[in-house]
Amino acid sequence: MQLEKLSLINFKNIPEEEIELHAGINCFVGDNGAGKTNVIDAVYFLSMCKSALSMTDGQCIRHESDFFLLDGQYRTDADRRENIVCSFSRKGGKVFKRNGKEYERLSEHVGLIPVVIVSPSDTMLISDAADERRRYLNSFISQLDRSYLTALVRYNAVLGERNKLLKISRDEEMLSVYDHQLIEHGRTIFRKRAEIIARMEPEVARFYRILSEDKEEVQLAYKSELHDRPFEELLQAAREKDFINGFTTSGIHRDDLVLRIGGYPLRKYGSQGQQKSFLIALKLAQHTLVAESKQEQPILLLDDLFDKLDAGRVEQLIRLVGDGSFGQIFITDCNPTRLRTILDKTGDEYVLFTVKNGGISR
Repeated sequence: MQLEKLSLINFKNIPEEEIELHAGINCFVGDNGAGKTNVIDAVYFLSMCKSALSMTDGQCIRHESDFFLLDGQYRTDADRRENIVCSFSRKGGKVFKRNGKEYERLSEHVGLIPVVIVSPSDTMLISDAADERRRYLNSFISQLDRSYLTALVRYNAVLGERNKLLKISRDEEMLSVYDHQLIEHGRTIFRKRAEIIARMEPEVARFYRILSEDKEEVQLAYKSELHDRPFEELLQAAREKDFINGFTTSGIHRDDLVLRIGGYPLRKYGSQGQQKSFLIALKLAQHTLVAESKQEQPILLLDDLFDKLDAGRVEQLIRLVGDGSFGQIFITDCNPTRLRTILDKTGDEYVLFTVKNGGISR
């Protein structure tokens, strides 16, 4: 997948820009706060229908404006043209259009323009609670599998209704109805998560070995109560506990992704460089699986590339992804000299854009 032209109006600090993009590596350099990450986020937004930075749509509107607009002109790996336009206004809400036709549901768009992002906020996958890692898994698998996204939406809706019931009533009959639906959708989610993580684990280990030059071994594992007992047994056994707590205490909404280095928890035993390398390996494994499943290379977004990585590992990463096998790449950095030096050393083709106060020049 290649984004050939990106147009932005009133997106964050960018008043209006139109960018012609390179099929290979596109570098955006500038001071902190200049707007480099906003370009990356616009590309992500056009794929996932939301910001990568946990910002509301309203927060993405430039100050003193009433709307923003993003327009992406794409060429697929099969040489098909796609035009994706997203507009959001404070009064009218969000509208996504594909080739001029508006989507009825945003979920219909997710997965059409595959994207993988590596950013400093990825550290939340290590330091924060399990819900952050589940959110990552859900976003990733939803790009691959529309049925997963459907099951996830329905599971969360039923879970919300079940939790409301637990707070106000001991209606066993209604609870059984909710349980039946939770089990149906939960099994689908569990099976697909297990399949994806089993495929990811060797890929993560392979990419980490390349980035670290065989210095450490890493492991990725899927933690779920459904490994030990059928979902219906879990719900039945937790019934009284659920009534007491007023919410559902067992299920796939408690799953976790376990990250280890040398057999030990990455959060406790990994250095900052090791943690960052693990996260990059995780995202490169995601890229590989998406490309295999969709027969389409995802756009790779590398935001603040040097964050917690030394120049040696950055060079190793550029050599790994810059040979064309990872498709189109976007990189941001605040030091153009540093970035140019490494890219010139690796010999990969690139275009460099300077970002200053929301303005973008090539």
